Amino acid sequence: MEDMMAEAALLGPLILNAIKALIVLVVGWMAAGAISGVVRRRINKTPRIDPTLGNFAAGAVKWIILAIVLVAVLGLFGIQATSIVAILGAASLAIGLALQGTLADLAAGVMLVVFRPYKLGDFVDIAGTSGTVKNLDLFTTELVTPDNVQIIVPNGKAWGQIITNFSAHPTRRLDMTFGIDYDDDPEKAMAIILDIARAEPRIHDDPEPWVRVTNLNDSSVDLTARLWCDAADYWELKFLLYKEVKKSFDAQGISIPYPHQVIKQA
Repeated sequence: MEDMMAEAALLGPLILNAIKALIVLVVGWMAAGAISGVVRRRINKTPRIDPTLGNFAAGAVKWIILAIVLVAVLGLFGIQATSIVAILGAASLAIGLALQGTLADLAAGVMLVVFRPYKLGDFVDIAGTSGTVKNLDLFTTELVTPDNVQIIVPNGKAWGQIITNFSAHPTRRLDMTFGIDYDDDPEKAMAIILDIARAEPRIHDDPEPWVRVTNLNDSSVDLTARLWCDAADYWELKFLLYKEVKKSFDAQGISIPYPHQVIKQA
């Protein structure tokens, strides 16, 4: 009987501390999410600060609060903060080896925010993966592909690869190639392309639209048009111009050839 009472006396405080720890964890987790959300909204409301920094700062605040919560939980079980620091110091090598990938992602995330090769809303290509930057936090970059597929890229992979940012500059050059038949007049075809380009208000006048004969293929004479437009209009203009040039070529007797062979008998 005395043994049972002794065990109850030992387990009672432990159970009570476990309940307290659970409450601290739940409240701390909710507080971390709420405070990080406030930080994100406050920063994103400031026009001078890029939203990318808001998301990154919110993620940092959340993890700092969770670290404090973890220390508080361990303190409920009699483990003091100084002891935790000593344990982490003694185990720093093992922790570094075990978390080297995570730490590399964290360091890369800081570099991405500092040097800003891309920001939220940019359309980028990272090592062959293309998409719009949806989020950038401490450890990962979230991309959304044009067909609405989510791609999660570890920041260490993003920082260590070639990054192509299609949205970095406000304007882009639109290069388009059209093939015409050898029997057609290239001057007439080039005039058709230029007329369509000059009639489209989204095509810039400076630099001036440019069309030249750029290649003589086996079955076609290639005409290349170089046009400048706002980056946001790039794809819509490309699709539109292909359609309009095809319609005008058909209407004015310009042929768009396909590969064929002519066999002559001796």
